[in-house]
Amino acid sequence: MTEYKALRHIPQANLFRQGDVFVLFGELFGRGYVNGLIDEARKAGMTILGITVGRRNDDGTLRALTAEEHAEAEAKLGGRIINVPLMAGFDMDAPAGEQNPTEMLSGVTLKSWQEDKLDWDKIEQCRQAGVARFTESARQSMLEIDKLIPDGANVFFAHTMAGGIPRIKAFLAIANRIYKGRGERFMSSRALLDSDLGKLILMNFDEVSANTLKHLIDASAAIRARVESKGGQVRYTAYGYHGTEVLIGGEYKWQTYTNYTQGYAKMRLESIAEAAWKQGIAATVFNCPEIRTNSSDIFVGVELSLFPLLAALKKEDGGAWAQAQWDACERLLNEGESVQGILDKLETYLQTDTLAGYRNYEAWPMDNSPELAELMIGTADEITGLHQDKKALVTDLLSSLVVEGTGPLMFHGAAEKIAPVLWLNHDIIARQLNAQHK
Repeated sequence: MTEYKALRHIPQANLFRQGDVFVLFGELFGRGYVNGLIDEARKAGMTILGITVGRRNDDGTLRALTAEEHAEAEAKLGGRIINVPLMAGFDMDAPAGEQNPTEMLSGVTLKSWQEDKLDWDKIEQCRQAGVARFTESARQSMLEIDKLIPDGANVFFAHTMAGGIPRIKAFLAIANRIYKGRGERFMSSRALLDSDLGKLILMNFDEVSANTLKHLIDASAAIRARVESKGGQVRYTAYGYHGTEVLIGGEYKWQTYTNYTQGYAKMRLESIAEAAWKQGIAATVFNCPEIRTNSSDIFVGVELSLFPLLAALKKEDGGAWAQAQWDACERLLNEGESVQGILDKLETYLQTDTLAGYRNYEAWPMDNSPELAELMIGTADEITGLHQDKKALVTDLLSSLVVEGTGPLMFHGAAEKIAPVLWLNHDIIARQLNAQHK
């Protein structure tokens, strides 16, 4: 278990400047955490470079972007993209002539998945094939990126790869039971983890969300050596999640969303940064708060921990700007509803014995339970129902604020070289946002 270390000061280090290079190791598809980092890199005048995960042909083979796709991706990034497919994971990989894991799972159904078994020797061969493909593509990409980094420049590598759920029809129904189900539709997350399907998913999460950071660090070794030999510095960052401190009873306390299946891979990600740090490589995993994204929306209730950020903004001397955020949130609610009313509901929710039992850092990530699902999903549904428009939620606004606050904390925090793993909790994000808007 990683030593818990929260960032408690606003970093001020200004390492990066005009002519330095920012490398996004992961493709930018929509609005998410990394937009805050890219905004900071652009403000500093850095050259923006990126990679692509590539695209799948109809037969499942991986390919580079077409000219049209490449131009569109570069316009979205606002920088140059190296067109070598860097799709992570091994769910579509196999030795020549063999089935890949997705094909092996094609017969899985909602009735059979807990009993269906996999051939682990064949799965391991597929994993090795995927790793070999990815590391070779990473090597090729870094050769191209090296040509675009001038002598004397500093380099910032931002790792954003995450995910790894195989594309099988049955999984959406399974996930809906585990992450959205309550009452008769509830399903234990432990049932998934104990199944062969679950074990495969955990392996693929490791390859996508964690091991790719190690592959990045290894593949960029020559870049790092050249940059440092010319007096420059290199930084690596990655996005983690390992619970967040939010205001509970007027104090910042660590809490978490349960069940966060990717948590095992996120801990592996932390260990990779810690190992790199011991070798003198400045790699930091920033454990960020819960926000709403396209990928997190399957986890009903993950957004509940966002609401106390409004209280943190006021607690950390936000003044008129903090009040403006309250007012903006209140305008999204039904007539007669208030932000304070929602915060009161959340305070009651966070203080329940059920939730208190899950505030166990050493046992993270814990399994779900029928009691937790009933409480968490029920509270989430109730609060969503207080909005005028289900497509314009308070949590959308708060998510954008978290992205805005984490960007400079990570950008300057990486420059300051503080630790291999840092938690960005509601206190420091509120202070950062208030400082930006003073």
